[in-house]
Amino acid sequence: MECTIHWEPDAGMAMLAVTGSGHTLVMDGAPEGGGRNLAPRPMETLLAGAGGCTAYDVVLILKRGRHDVRDCSVQLKAERAETDPKVFTKLHLHFVVTGKGLPQAAVERAVALSHEKYCSATAMLGRTAEITASVEVKEAV
Repeated sequence: MECTIHWEPDAGMAMLAVTGSGHTLVMDGAPEGGGRNLAPRPMETLLAGAGGCTAYDVVLILKRGRHDVRDCSVQLKAERAETDPKVFTKLHLHFVVTGKGLPQAAVERAVALSHEKYCSATAMLGRTAEITASVEVKEAV
């Protein structure tokens, strides 16, 4: 896996990331740090990546279990250390999964498997942060 980051000096502290798969992602800093608030902060991007990684796992696990999953969202809340490096110290992931006849236990199992076995992003973040999760299952209309 590769990624190249390029500073865009005409845009303050904006950084342009080009991934190995050929996609582009823009990041920026806070105004007090010289940024112009044009894009997410790098740490927000890291948090979003962790959410995407675990949501992907949960949906895939449920689909492989032949469950009728229709939607999945993850709301992430993070706390960071007060001193540099300001690593994540706590992460809470709230999963809202919608489907037809989805058993709560199956969704909870998928979340646990993602956290314990499959999600590389939360495995790395779990080395500095306490990670907790909650699950809400909704019936599709």
